[in-house]
Amino acid sequence: GRGWCGQPCKILAKLKIGTRNLNSLKQEFEGSSPPTVFIGSKLAYPIVNVGVMSLSEIKKDAWLYDSPNYWSQEEINSGQIISFRKSLINSRFQAKVFDIRKDNKLLRLVQEIGMASLQSDIEVKLKEKPKLKLDFDSHLLPMGPSAQLKNIKIITNPKIPNFVEKVYFDTDLKSVAALKYLYEKGLDEHSLSQLLAIGITGLKKNRKLVSTRNSITAIDDSIGRYLLTKIRDYKIIEDYTLYFGGHLGNYYLILFFPEIFNYELFEMVFPKTTWNPSSQVIQIMTDYETYRGRKNYAEETAGGYYAARLPILQHLEKEKKQASALVLRFVLPEYDVPLGVWVCRNSVRKALFSSQLCFETKGEMLKYAKSLIIKKLGFNIDNILNQSRILKDIKSQVKLSKYF
Repeated sequence: GRGWCGQPCKILAKLKIGTRNLNSLKQEFEGSSPPTVFIGSKLAYPIVNVGVMSLSEIKKDAWLYDSPNYWSQEEINSGQIISFRKSLINSRFQAKVFDIRKDNKLLRLVQEIGMASLQSDIEVKLKEKPKLKLDFDSHLLPMGPSAQLKNIKIITNPKIPNFVEKVYFDTDLKSVAALKYLYEKGLDEHSLSQLLAIGITGLKKNRKLVSTRNSITAIDDSIGRYLLTKIRDYKIIEDYTLYFGGHLGNYYLILFFPEIFNYELFEMVFPKTTWNPSSQVIQIMTDYETYRGRKNYAEETAGGYYAARLPILQHLEKEKKQASALVLRFVLPEYDVPLGVWVCRNSVRKALFSSQLCFETKGEMLKYAKSLIIKKLGFNIDNILNQSRILKDIKSQVKLSKYF
């Protein structure tokens, strides 16, 4: 997908990574893993990099270094997030995605770390000293130093929840059913995408490692589809409803119409952002789905499409209602380095937690939306509203009620 900056951006100039940390990077250490496993996607498939990410020391609060939902909740700023990510060392080795089906001791150990609900302390020996670097990417969390793994041992017992173990040992349970079960048990999308990445779900003959990049979108999409199976049976909302909010330079205007479920996303990337540095023009990307859903990947807005859709579906599911959702994302210059697609998900959540405004007519809601965005962002959304497929559909649908 295009969805800006598919290549990891090396925006190091902006961040001036201090060289003082160089001495703290050791070749051998005991450290705590949040618990985090990263499956890289840069090698030629089916080969992947499998990395255990950890601090280079044992720390009680290691979980904090890989907790996007907590960061959003606590309004933690991007500088602090980057500094958390800079401290995690990615100790990695190469494997084929299907090696998970063999009895591979190293991969078993990685799965154990990845299935745990609490941090694991590990002893790591690397082939060389990690190089200090920072990679940014529009899908993934920022990635810090990495090095090839020589040897790894777990020095505390990983605490694996019973229901995760159940799925791991149930090799007759299909992956989609397993993920649905884990979601119903209360695991968030961040944990689910890690479990999908380390290949612990599905039929024995189908199990494989999945790159973290793909597992994130796969979870957003499959949990979304699962929620849609319920939402399509719910009653339609009564009022026209508007939400606006966000964080970290990403703001969402969400408009719900009393219609059957449709979803349309427009992303407006303002000039002087990393993705749109030179132009004076706001870049606009859009994708759309009808009541029946999508057959193909959302090419223009990419992972951001599925990440924004998930909290909208969670919201409708909680309200036991359905609606058509027109969503406008505004990426402001203050979002100057990409932090990952979780920012989209959680900015939408923040918008939906803000106070809702209800209107009796479509005209009133659109008029209010227009003046709100002009006031807040100095941007006229007329052009977007004219392009909107949802608004076209609403206009052209002759309501049955007309005949009664």
